[in-house]
Amino acid sequence: MNSNNDIKQTVKQKYAEIVVSQDSCCGPSGCCGDVEYSVFSDDYSTKEGYLADADLNLGCGLPVEYAGIKKGDTILDLGSGAGNDIFVARSVAGENATLIGVDFTPEMIAKANINKMKVGFDNVEFRLGDIEDMPVDSNSVDVVISNCVLNLVPDKTRAFSEILRVLKPGGHFCVSDVVTLGEMPEDIKKSAELYAGCVSGALDKSEYMSIISALGFENIEIKAEKVIKVPDSEYLNYISPEQLEMMKSKNFGIFSITVTGYKN
Repeated sequence: MNSNNDIKQTVKQKYAEIVVSQDSCCGPSGCCGDVEYSVFSDDYSTKEGYLADADLNLGCGLPVEYAGIKKGDTILDLGSGAGNDIFVARSVAGENATLIGVDFTPEMIAKANINKMKVGFDNVEFRLGDIEDMPVDSNSVDVVISNCVLNLVPDKTRAFSEILRVLKPGGHFCVSDVVTLGEMPEDIKKSAELYAGCVSGALDKSEYMSIISALGFENIEIKAEKVIKVPDSEYLNYISPEQLEMMKSKNFGIFSITVTGYKN
């Protein structure tokens, strides 16, 4: 991988392929190369507002469950994809809420709008835009949610700065994301396929939490955490058996965390 722009173009291409294939990056379409990431996703099928056509198995948590959404809130979903999380959030926030989804893949926006017609939610809007420069007014959002997306953004500090900008005073975020513990081999860090597959773009957990804290968010809390078990065979597509053993010896691990934080 080279520049941040190269990373974004790779991610955009892969996620456009997801829509075309009607399979997730974590599914049998192989749109993320040889990587199998069904281990990341959570089951949404029992949630009110769930629409199967909007669920591309791209999440790594259930942020709406921990987001503290209230009736009538203005909610922003970052990396809204085909609409899965925002439709579930709408079922909590109600018909008087305002819900905005932002995604930088035109194919995802088009798919989300098709799904919006199916559910008939007229208070949901999808906007094409970059999380590092959101098309959202400052101090306008009560709750920001995101599901396994910020790890795909090259500049995490910029992404969380934008979250801080758009939140109202007293507003908060709830994001599910992928983080790591231990040392990641360079060959994994440099893999564009693994970046689009949510691994190589993940930060160390302590660094991730430090970025949030340094920006001035308050009452930061990890609401949920789970281990992501990627099979050895997946790693061996990118690193040698010796590198894999070294990685294990350094207790490298991948985790999904769901984090909340408040703007003062």
